[in-house]
Formats: sequence, structure tokens, C-alpha cells
Amino acid sequence: MTVTEPRQIAAARPGPPPPARRHKRISPAEVVLLVVRYVILVAGAIICIVPFFWMVSASFQHEGDIFSWPIQWIPKHPTLGNYRSFFGSGGHIGVWLANTTLVAVVTTVAQLFLDSLMAYAFAKRRFPGRKWIFALFLATLLVPGQMTIIPNYLILKHIPFAGGNDALGQGGHGWLDSYAGLIVPAVVSAFGIFLIRQYMVSIPDELLDAARVEGASEFRIFWSIVMPLCKPVLAASAIFTFGYFWNDFYWPLIVMSSPQHYTLSLGLALFIGAHKTAWTLLMAGSVIATIPVLVVFLIFQRYFVSGIAMTGIK
Repeated sequence: MTVTEPRQIAAARPGPPPPARRHKRISPAEVVLLVVRYVILVAGAIICIVPFFWMVSASFQHEGDIFSWPIQWIPKHPTLGNYRSFFGSGGHIGVWLANTTLVAVVTTVAQLFLDSLMAYAFAKRRFPGRKWIFALFLATLLVPGQMTIIPNYLILKHIPFAGGNDALGQGGHGWLDSYAGLIVPAVVSAFGIFLIRQYMVSIPDELLDAARVEGASEFRIFWSIVMPLCKPVLAASAIFTFGYFWNDFYWPLIVMSSPQHYTLSLGLALFIGAHKTAWTLLMAGSVIATIPVLVVFLIFQRYFVSGIAMTGIK
């Protein structure tokens, strides 16, 4: 018989049972409140989804079935003819898609880069009047966009040496009816600066100081350290910016005058006539215009929630 060591005996002995987990009792009032919250969320989701679902359904219906009663939520005789007619209705459909893609992508990339540079200066650099300048940027958010339309229009019209203008900005149309007229006024956003700056504040200063000790320049710190850490908020800002400029209608309507320079939203308005509206083609075009925004959101959705949630946390 072998003698068992005390350590082996102690190890073989079963330990005390784990404490029983106590389940928190939910009061009836909390249950009612939880049910009310979910009812409101479900009702809100339905309100948002139903128009989109009807738009997709109508794009596959014949024109006589769109306004039939009761509403045909599912097409009885689905057809792809609306999409074929949409792309065959004019020679500018592909150009409109290309114009919209160019404006939305370039504006989004420019805003992310420039807004991030300014946000980095406000969040991590110390200079006189920093808080007052940042407050001035935030104050611009209080100015309605309608008040800046005429000043922006006049500035674009009198750009020197552009669109036939002379050195004094006279004689031509400047940047009107051009891609620069859509892109340049929107390359910086006060809201984007605020959003990214609030996220950058949460990045530890010690991390940046360590990089400075190693000899890294400020731009190297910004590009190699700060920007990778800001992926969530950059994704959120990209979704907001791309979606806004992809669907923008008002400013292209003012700036553009040539059909070959129209964006997709502006081109879809041509299907709305004074006496008749081509609803089937309009619905098909609206579905096509919605797809890129959904794709961008699906690509960046895992960063979107964290980017919004983390802004403002010190």
C-alpha cells in the first residue's frame, strides 16, 4: 500500500459548492415599462420599414397595380421591365450614377481627412485661443443652411480664372455647373470636426508623448497612431457624410444646369412631370439609389455603434 501525500489528499477533496446565483426579481412595473419600450421600438421600426418595403415592391409592379386597392404589398405579376425601362429611358442614367459616386466618394474622403486634422489640433494640441476657436466652429452649426446658399453661390460664380472668369472673377460662370462647385464647399464639416474631436479626447496623451520621445513627427503621430485608433468614429462619420451627399438634392439643383452633370437624385426628379409621373421608373431608380448607402452602412456597421457611443467619453 502506498501512502498518499497530504497535498494529493487535499487536492482530491471536493471544494465548497459555488454560491447559488441570485436572480434579480423584476417588479411588475419594470415588466410593463420593458414591454412599452419594445412596443415603441417595434412600432418605430415598422414605420421606417413599410415605406421602403412598398418602394421595393412597387418597383416590380406594373403601373396599373401600384395604386390598386387593397395595396399589393407583394406583386402578383412581378416584372423587371421597370429597371430595364429606367436604364433605357435616357442616355444620362450611367452618367448620373458616375457623377453621384464621384461627388459622394471624394467629399467623404476629403471630409474625413480634413476634419480629422482639425479635430486632432483641437483635441491634442495646445495653442492660444483653442477653446474659443472650437466654440466658433460649433456656433456655425446654429446657422441654417438656407442662409449660406446665396453667399456660396456668389463665391462660386466669381472664382478667378475658372469658368471663363478673369483675375477679378468677372465674365464667366466660375465653378457653377462643375464638380468643384459641389465638392469644394463641402470638404470641411463643423459637425464632423466635433464628432471626431470628442472621440480623440479619449485617447491617452501618454501614448502620443511616448511617440514624441521616439522622435515621431506630429503628422506621423496623427497618421500612424491616432487615425487607426479612430476607426469607429471615422466609420460613423463616413456613413453620415456618404449618405448625405449621395442623396443631396437641393445644392446640386442650384449649382448644376447641364443634364450631363446631374447627380442621381437630381436626375430622378426628371421623372416627375407637371401632368404625369412615371412612378414605376421612379421607384426603380429610388431602389438603385438606395443600394449604395445600404452597402456602405453594412460595411461599417460594426464600427458605427461604438463610434457614436464613445464620442464624448473622456
